Amino acid sequence: MRRSSANAEACETTSRTTVLLLRGLAKLQISALLIIGMLVLVACSVTQTPSVPSGDPVLEDGRAIYIRNCASCHGSAGDGGQGPKLSEGKMMVEFEEISEQIDLVADGQGGMPAFSGRLTDEEIEAVVRFTREVL
Repeated sequence: MRRSSANAEACETTSRTTVLLLRGLAKLQISALLIIGMLVLVACSVTQTPSVPSGDPVLEDGRAIYIRNCASCHGSAGDGGQGPKLSEGKMMVEFEEISEQIDLVADGQGGMPAFSGRLTDEEIEAVVRFTREVL
């Protein structure tokens, strides 16, 4: 009889352990599903860089240059981030003359790096026009 009592205790302990493991696994699965859901929401809420409405090839080039060189700091839609906000006409207000903004992009200032060594004058003008006319 002692054997069957010991077997019963072993079975009960194994059953408890199995239940605890299954509960832990269920919690882990729920956590994983919540994380996946949050990632999907974040991915779907990422703002896209606006397209060029006029089909102007200089603005199209400016958009591509913006995506490669500016979006990482200023946001894909110019909403700001590490760098200041550029969208909603902010550049037209801050820089009344396009030449002032071109100089800033070319020479840099504060946390803004200089792009004159990386971009041609035409590319700088294209990206500046994109920030002024599209963002």
